[in-house]
Amino acid sequence: MKDNKKVIYWLLTGCFLIFIMVIVGGITRLTHSGLSISNYNLISGTLPPMNEAEWQDAFDLYKQFPEYQKINHQMSLEEFKDIFFWEWIHRVIGRAIGLVFIFPFIYFLIRKQLSKPTIRKAFILLGLGAFQGFLGWYMVKSGLVDRPDVSHYRLAMHLTTAFITFAYTLWVALDLIYPSRKEISKSFRNLVRFTLVVLLIQIIWGAFVAGLDAGWIHNHWPKMSDGEWMHETVTIEQTPVWKNFVEGKSGVQFVHRYLAYGVVLLIFLMAWKSRKLDLTFLQKRAIQWLVALVIVQFVLGVFTLILQVPIALGILHQVMAFFLLAGMTFTLHRFSK
Repeated sequence: MKDNKKVIYWLLTGCFLIFIMVIVGGITRLTHSGLSISNYNLISGTLPPMNEAEWQDAFDLYKQFPEYQKINHQMSLEEFKDIFFWEWIHRVIGRAIGLVFIFPFIYFLIRKQLSKPTIRKAFILLGLGAFQGFLGWYMVKSGLVDRPDVSHYRLAMHLTTAFITFAYTLWVALDLIYPSRKEISKSFRNLVRFTLVVLLIQIIWGAFVAGLDAGWIHNHWPKMSDGEWMHETVTIEQTPVWKNFVEGKSGVQFVHRYLAYGVVLLIFLMAWKSRKLDLTFLQKRAIQWLVALVIVQFVLGVFTLILQVPIALGILHQVMAFFLLAGMTFTLHRFSK
């Protein structure tokens, strides 16, 4: 039988690994570990340095680049090992994801256990995975030239592609788990789609906030500072003005703050409109879980901001964004034909 349970488990395993990858990526970012490995060796880079001489070689290579020269010039070898670990494990998990997707896919092809639609979707997944790996290295390269930090645009591309790859993998798995779906109001389905798009935009601006370290300023809520809903620096950091909202720390945080209200309102609107529909059990549960997830995510975002981005809360905020995207993907699937 094509598209059997093994195929579903394979896809869900991929989802889980991408989830772990994003968590480790968040830790890597928050611990400023992402530029600790300045080269890329697909095979030999799988193993970390195995002795003191190899560790010293890795450290000497790190010393050749701006992050060490401008920021970490007093770093010891032992401190370097700490940041090296997170970047190394992040890359190892990326390789593991590639193997988990490629080899079972070949096996299922040989055993003819995949339907033609699933084969087409699997090729898209492989393409997304390869593109994600490329974006990871493309992002790292941006921090090895003059500015000892990665481009926030490239960081956003890397993170958003990971989220999209996860969502599409989950969608393919859901197609196999729930082959039949109940038709629902077209206008409501469009509302769910619009909300998902807004959530993805919010995730992009969340990556901008992370890439620009914009969470360490304006650590007040609900106003950006005492008495100001919109801080004066929001529109004066960059020229022309629109650049403030994609390149200025204050402007990027401003967008991320108020777009969060938009996501909450849209999900609450979905819940309110769904009361008038004849829903299945899973459709009802999907909406209920979305409401719960968005409330938790909003609260986490507030505390992450006012406490100046402690690592634990920063990771939890990113994890909850992942859960929220999963919930939106499941909800859209339940309300699509």
